[in-house]
Amino acid sequence: MSEERLGLLDGAIPPSENTRLFGHEAAERFLARSYAGGKGHHAILIEGPEGIGKATLAFRFANHVLSNPDPLTAPGEIRDPDPGSGVSRQIASGASHNLLHLTRPVDEKTGRVKSAITVDEVRRAGRFFSQTSGTGNWRIVIIDPADDMNRNAANAILKILEEPPKRALFLVLSHAPGRLLPTIRSRCLPLRLSPLGDEAIRNALANLGTEVDGPEAAGLLAAAKGSVSQALKLLNYGGGEIVAAYDQVMSSEGPAARKAMHRLADALSAKDSDTIFEFFVGHVGDDIMSRARASAEAGELAAAERLARLHSEITQRLAVSQAYNLDRKQTILTVLGELKQAGV
Repeated sequence: MSEERLGLLDGAIPPSENTRLFGHEAAERFLARSYAGGKGHHAILIEGPEGIGKATLAFRFANHVLSNPDPLTAPGEIRDPDPGSGVSRQIASGASHNLLHLTRPVDEKTGRVKSAITVDEVRRAGRFFSQTSGTGNWRIVIIDPADDMNRNAANAILKILEEPPKRALFLVLSHAPGRLLPTIRSRCLPLRLSPLGDEAIRNALANLGTEVDGPEAAGLLAAAKGSVSQALKLLNYGGGEIVAAYDQVMSSEGPAARKAMHRLADALSAKDSDTIFEFFVGHVGDDIMSRARASAEAGELAAAERLARLHSEITQRLAVSQAYNLDRKQTILTVLGELKQAGV
């Protein structure tokens, strides 16, 4: 199994193999026309929420460039890749000599994906450029996502961005560009992608073989918040049940609350629960910030500041727990207790 597939959600298609993209027609036109006009930037920061198609767009554009190496003869639109073409087969199999996909590596000892993109991964980019420098072809690096780079990796990629090789293209993906080094952002052309609309979500899920209809469709689409990956977590990983269990914890008191907390912690710390745990982390963060915004809009600035501080503390605690593989159940119980104590 490839490293990419280790992190693939059930029901999803790897971005390197996905031939369809929905909801980002304007971004595709911009990329294609900039490239055809010879005005393409050497580093593009593709930013937006997780699961809306940033990686699929990056691989589609990489396929477009490698299939049309001369910008002056390239079409002014990005077409769906032909799975049978040599370029598409090489990209899908990870065997392209002109494309490098940098993402979190797999720990050889545990077989699990590491918590960060390390400097060793970025050094692969240096070797990639040195090995392909005499071919005259485009050389493309996709950093997916750049948010996952640790400090050393970020500094190493910055050095390459400061003096990029000829005919090199960096596609830097980010769920939260504010976390990136300002010097990295300043060397990239930003391309902001918005969350998908309901029709685009329906079409994307249909492309994955999942039809969304019936009385529960509206609730699912609203909970997905424009993200295909969020929709898949709700559909295939029990995300809806986790949200309901979290709401029960927040609305209960006394023994009932403690019982609900332990049930939720048990579910989130079970074997092979990494995906749903990450879903829970995101949901908790969104819930706290939603409450903070509501307090600020109501003029309750002290409450808004307290919630924002709580959000920072809890997300940091959860991130440390993931990074150092701490006891997940105890971490969840601690976080839920802090939320209850804070009156969330």
